[in-house]
Amino acid sequence: MNEALQRLAAAARLEDAAQEPLRLRFGFACVQRVRHLLEAPEALQCLDGLGAYLEGRGSRAELAQAAQRMARIAASHPGSASIDASAHAAVSATYAVFQAVAGRALQAAEYAAYATVYAYGAYAIADPEAFAEEFAWQARTFAALSRGHAAAA
Repeated sequence: MNEALQRLAAAARLEDAAQEPLRLRFGFACVQRVRHLLEAPEALQCLDGLGAYLEGRGSRAELAQAAQRMARIAASHPGSASIDASAHAAVSATYAVFQAVAGRALQAAEYAAYATVYAYGAYAIADPEAFAEEFAWQARTFAALSRGHAAAA
């Protein structure tokens, strides 16, 4: 768990309804970092749909449809018994997209961090230090987006 991010999110009252744009932007930013790990073309389409929504090129109805599609895609990902953990990284990245599109930014960040670390190899998941770089990026990015969101409000 990214404790610094949790503190920042609590201070920003991230779960408040008015913070939905911040949740979507932060979730999108996190998932963009693991985009290359996605295997399902539909997951990429849903991620692109979130990007379009954030740019004002998509509707709320399209975003809701993307969230429904991602729920099915994430639940049906086959996973892997591979020892190299590449498929585990893909599963975590897929779940990160689902969480981001659904507006659950902290969960998207957590899955994205796991995807990043799984991409190093399965052994890395047991080392808390393997998460340090991604957790630090997430905290910096959230703080910057939060400042921008507060200034725009």
